[in-house]
Amino acid sequence: MSPPPVIDLPSPDATAAFAASLAPCLVPGDVVLLDGPVGAGKSHFARALIQSVQEVPEDVPSPTFTLVQSYDTSRGTIWHCDLYRMSGPDELVELGLIDAFDEAICLVEWPDRLGELAPESALRLTFTPDGSDPDLRKVAINGGADWTGRLAGIAA
Repeated sequence: MSPPPVIDLPSPDATAAFAASLAPCLVPGDVVLLDGPVGAGKSHFARALIQSVQEVPEDVPSPTFTLVQSYDTSRGTIWHCDLYRMSGPDELVELGLIDAFDEAICLVEWPDRLGELAPESALRLTFTPDGSDPDLRKVAINGGADWTGRLAGIAA
């Protein structure tokens, strides 16, 4: 099995451009798992993706305390979820997140909290900061065969 493609994001603007380039590939029912440590750029990526598909870009706060924020966009409803404060998968059912996986585009930060509830068909983006440059991020892209064709040219 070959390693996942990895792209360099040398600045916050590059992260936003990557998010905007991914947005047209997403449809309701897609789940994007945003993995990485605190400060890796997950929320910045999600914010840029959401704003890129809003008719009038609005403020997109981190859902750290609300857990979920939803947005009506030109691509359909987007759920932005931050599961950092969740203690386990049981709480996710109460949020309605499992149903949203079928009906909305879901951007999920801290996807490890999903456990076995993480959809096998999800796209996983793993953000890794570069210790030598505070702006540089690397993003590993993992998805099934369906994602390979849909993302052709994105990570080039």
